[in-house]
Amino acid sequence: MKSYIPNFLTLLNVFSGCIATVFAVLNHLEWAALFVFIGIFFDFFDGLAARALNVQSDIGIQLDSLADVITSGLVPGVVMFQLLSMAERGGWNLGFIGHDAELTLLPFVGFAITLASAYRLAKFNVDENQVSSFVGLPTPANALLILSLPMILLYHDNETLNNIILNPWFLVILTVISTYLLNSPIKLFALKFKNGSFKDNGIRYLFLIGSLVLLLTLRFLAIPLIIFIYILMSLIDGGGKTT
Repeated sequence: MKSYIPNFLTLLNVFSGCIATVFAVLNHLEWAALFVFIGIFFDFFDGLAARALNVQSDIGIQLDSLADVITSGLVPGVVMFQLLSMAERGGWNLGFIGHDAELTLLPFVGFAITLASAYRLAKFNVDENQVSSFVGLPTPANALLILSLPMILLYHDNETLNNIILNPWFLVILTVISTYLLNSPIKLFALKFKNGSFKDNGIRYLFLIGSLVLLLTLRFLAIPLIIFIYILMSLIDGGGKTT
């Protein structure tokens, strides 16, 4: 019976991603972000549960990646589509984009994030070396980066930040950077604790403590900064070579 627990948590990730997709399509980006955060929560604990119960399986690995394609791949692509649509219309607008709205090609650039996420997850499934470290930015981290943008617009209400985020060039460049990071050769440490020792997990403890401080002080604005620090610390640490 216990072997079903991790897969059930993964399916909750799938369900959260489905709900987030609906909200993203309807342009309710705050709710989309909430359910992506919930899905990533389940994504973290399904692997933890599998290791704790010693019930890792090949099906669980495949199911986990399929869940991430939805929650951390499709949803960020739809959100970027919506942001690019708003940027073209010249402002922040949470209204539903109806079937009669004029569509251009630019917003569809956002789905490059979905394509890059799917490709990254496929590579991850056949790469046996990504155990204590990752090659390329994990899709949940990339999803948090993209989903932080509408949350910054909603909760920080800074005109300068709003103008930057809703600039089409900024969004296109961020999309290109996102797709590169997902499939880059950069080695990044994984947040997997083999034990509670600070000596063996020092970089993880420092990263988590620093991230918590930033979130408490900067709120959603901290998320892009945390992703940058994560990449920088990984480069300094050599992608978790000491793990």
